[in-house]
Amino acid sequence: MRILTSVLLAAALVWGGMTAQAGDLKQSPLPAKSAQKLKYPKVILYSASWCPHCKAAKEYFTKNNIPFINRDVELDPAAMAEVTDKYKSQGVPLIVLGDDAVVLKGFSEARFEKAVEKLKKK
Repeated sequence: MRILTSVLLAAALVWGGMTAQAGDLKQSPLPAKSAQKLKYPKVILYSASWCPHCKAAKEYFTKNNIPFINRDVELDPAAMAEVTDKYKSQGVPLIVLGDDAVVLKGFSEARFEKAVEKLKKK
């Protein structure tokens, strides 16, 4: 009898949890972060931990909810090779927008936003 009671109790708990979850599923507009992704092109930041300009770029992107991929050239040899070979640069930060549509050497909020606006018009 105890086993039957335990099984029934467990089944009731599982069934109750399933109905509560089904009621929680509601259609909603895009979350803020997904909507933000539509506002900016793909952003790749090539950086180094000791670089103050890289830190400023990361802080700016984070503060403004700009999704970005950080590639640390000290920790990732492939990232270093891309900076030197593909983008012909010897320094960081290097910011790539879109699919290589714009390459910014160094970081300036104004230059970054101007480049983004230019890409949006295309």
